[in-house]
Amino acid sequence: MPRLPVISGKELIMALKKAGFVEVRQRGSHISLQKVTSEITHKTVVPLHRELAKGTIIDILHQTGLSRDDLLELL
Repeated sequence: MPRLPVISGKELIMALKKAGFVEVRQRGSHISLQKVTSEITHKTVVPLHRELAKGTIIDILHQTGLSRDDLLELL
């Protein structure tokens, strides 16, 4: 598996928007995004930190249904 890059919350949000996610709301320094498909609705919250922890990125990928490879292509 490829290693995850060190990215900011803004960079991750831009990548998720390329994957079809839309901003639903913002509360403080956290942005809620969602993507509605015919089968399921994927929801996640991304903190606007300068550097996201690897565990946070992995959790967001699980919530969105994206793989590491998908994320690397979107960045």
